[in-house]
Amino acid sequence: MRAIFLDRDGVINENRAQHVREWREFAFVPGALAALQRLHAAGLPVFVVTNQAIVGRGVVSAAAVEEIHARMLAQVALHGGNIHDVRYCPHDPAVSCGCRKPAPGMLLELAVRWRVDLRRSYMVGDAWTDIAAGRAVGCRCVLVRTGRGAEQLLLPELHQHPADMVAADLSGAVDWILGCEGLSSPGRPDNHAWRGRLTASSRLTAPIEGR
Repeated sequence: MRAIFLDRDGVINENRAQHVREWREFAFVPGALAALQRLHAAGLPVFVVTNQAIVGRGVVSAAAVEEIHARMLAQVALHGGNIHDVRYCPHDPAVSCGCRKPAPGMLLELAVRWRVDLRRSYMVGDAWTDIAAGRAVGCRCVLVRTGRGAEQLLLPELHQHPADMVAADLSGAVDWILGCEGLSSPGRPDNHAWRGRLTASSRLTAPIEGR
């Protein structure tokens, strides 16, 4: 099956300078919940892949990150969306691992678990590391300007790992994805106009980075 992979911080929820350490610090990016509902209505499975080095640094526990994810999934479901599964990399960048983006380990693990066709799938993120991870496995990639996205556009790494599309936010990314897939989206304009160009990984399966 094809699927949508999403980074978390800066795409689904607002970035925080001191990271999201507990649920009360988690704030959805405006329009993100509606965008997730549209993906679910279109029949596109959604997966979250996020770097959470604050676990490896001892800032928060793995249990705290998993509680945030459980609450996030519950809120998404309450608003008509669905996140199939979540992976996070808890490792500090100094640790050599295969799961921390730009490495594609989390995407590969999810692809095996859920039989995802990565070359028919999409990666949406706010950093060059997200785009590099997606491109490494053949996904089409969207950079959003929310979170760190606007400043990332100036980095040379993004020229080495170019996105297929730059969107204002997750809602704009969903417009483009649905257009590429030839799918309609309730409440939005005709999307055909948008055609164009664990070791320590944690799993949370719905129905229930870091950075």
